[in-house]
Amino acid sequence: MIPTPYYLIDKAKLAENMAKMDRLRDLSGAKCLLALKCFATWPAFDAMRDHMDGTTSSSLYELRLGREKFGKETHAYSVAWAEDEVDEAVSYADKIIFNSISQLDRFDNKTSGIARGLRLNPQFSTSHFDLADPARPFSRLGEWDLAKLNAVADRISGVMIHYNCENGDFDLFDQQLTRIEAQFGGFLAKLKWVSLGGGIHFTGEGYPLEALGARLRAFASRFGVQVYLEPGEAAITGCASLEVTVLDLLNNGKDLAIVDASVEAHMLDLLIYREAAKMAVAGDHPYMICGKSCLAGDIFGEFRFPAPLAIGDRLSIADAAGYTMVKKNWFNGVKMPSIVLRELDGSLTVARSFDYADFEGNLG
Repeated sequence: MIPTPYYLIDKAKLAENMAKMDRLRDLSGAKCLLALKCFATWPAFDAMRDHMDGTTSSSLYELRLGREKFGKETHAYSVAWAEDEVDEAVSYADKIIFNSISQLDRFDNKTSGIARGLRLNPQFSTSHFDLADPARPFSRLGEWDLAKLNAVADRISGVMIHYNCENGDFDLFDQQLTRIEAQFGGFLAKLKWVSLGGGIHFTGEGYPLEALGARLRAFASRFGVQVYLEPGEAAITGCASLEVTVLDLLNNGKDLAIVDASVEAHMLDLLIYREAAKMAVAGDHPYMICGKSCLAGDIFGEFRFPAPLAIGDRLSIADAAGYTMVKKNWFNGVKMPSIVLRELDGSLTVARSFDYADFEGNLG
């Protein structure tokens, strides 16, 4: 039995998402790039590579990882490229996307040999959190002034427009894309490619893939562009869990179970956005499931179980792929979860485990 904690990536569930990815690519003609900011666990790339067109990155290191471990097309974006990064970035990238016209100007000569783009901020989004809203007031994420964009249209071949966040509403997506067409259509028609970013929850249950495919194909035809999507969560949602073990039980007015993992260290987005974890359990026995770090708010959530919990019980925290492994950290020196793959035949493969040497090496 593999010791907990560990992230368990289920290749069969991943294959279900990849089938939807294939279907959307066929319907729409769009190319799909894995957003490494969400999921960059490269031992799983073999199960994704044949179903996606490459990767998109937010930093030099993500870019290099995408080139070396995934292959295929690489889009290189950064909120701000440093002087000493650009030459290396160009050596890995098929397209480099600047966040600002200022950066395009600064690195004009260094990047003239590859396709270049800009981030376009439409000044609206579907984000439910101000922290993650790219269109928040005074946002630094992208250019929005149409006159300025038109002035540099001859120096770029495309734009990236990232404005969706877990948007599972096709009608809303359609309305917002129509708004982009109306506001920026003349400019978009000058380009060769348009990335509509990530955050479209098209692998969700019941999502109208045919309608999305037709809408994307119509957009591409209208403006004569290659459409790109940058799925992160859509690629891996529902495909992984965090496997943990109950270490202690206590009662402070509620029954508590402390497990051998930490929200702060291993599922940080739950803490950032004040959301509860997910577990597929139900019953008459309520417990608050708590992490083992010293942070008072290190709590996965409250759940009801079919029987009383016991020390040594194993629990499975669901939907633990997106924004987890890319954000895991060594807070409190809590043991880092291993990375495990459930193969299509049901067998388990430990892709990576971590020990004290990794903790020590992270700090000096």
